[in-house]
Amino acid sequence: MAIQWWVNITMMEENKKIVKPYNNNDSSKKEEVAEMFNNISKKYDFLNHFFSLGIDKIWRKQSIKLLKELSPKRILDIATGTGDFAIAALKLNPKEVIGVDISQGMLDVGIEKMKKKGVDDVVRMKLGDSEELPFEDGYFDAITVGFGVRNYQNLEKGLGEMLRVLKLGGKVIILEFSKPKKFPVKQFYGFYSSKVIPFFGKRISKDERAYAYLPESVAAFPEGAAFVSIMEKVGYTAIAAKKVSGGIATIYSGIK
Repeated sequence: MAIQWWVNITMMEENKKIVKPYNNNDSSKKEEVAEMFNNISKKYDFLNHFFSLGIDKIWRKQSIKLLKELSPKRILDIATGTGDFAIAALKLNPKEVIGVDISQGMLDVGIEKMKKKGVDDVVRMKLGDSEELPFEDGYFDAITVGFGVRNYQNLEKGLGEMLRVLKLGGKVIILEFSKPKKFPVKQFYGFYSSKVIPFFGKRISKDERAYAYLPESVAAFPEGAAFVSIMEKVGYTAIAAKKVSGGIATIYSGIK
């Protein structure tokens, strides 16, 4: 009985660590993330740029610059959403960019965006699971992920799949939100992310939970040194972490 009690308590503690958009006991994080992005897909681009004040575009440009020396020809953009990172990657003159996402709603918006920009011959949008990527080993020269790894159901498995499809010597760039530590950015971001974003996000997107999930998922994410340690455990080398905008986001990089 004592052993079973301990097991139950341990399982309860583990479950507390899983942050999901809707906290439904009958669905996985993966399922809820897909549902959430399907729900907000039509308003996502507007809200994304509105809440970031356009700074997210600068972060992507900084991230892409880290791949310039590599001159990658095949690029995979995971959690591509509507394809903003995939579009930014075109600055590298690749032959092929594939954007993968678990939300068909987001992909549908992205496909139309690529057609309007006239880049759909280079950028392909594909429905897929980051933890079971439908590509052969070592296919890509570089991989990008923008604000997506914190949504992985199994972080190590997702990072491992990225490593598998990356060629030897290839590079991964992960752009993710982090938690500022210094005054006044810490105080401003804390208020902005916990009060302003959920308030306007709920009213504009018409989804009660989507923009409340954002600060919750950021708070639960193992940022900085903790995330670097996970990357090392999975097998990445030459790992670096660069904070941007006072620590609001971090650009992680690693080599296979």
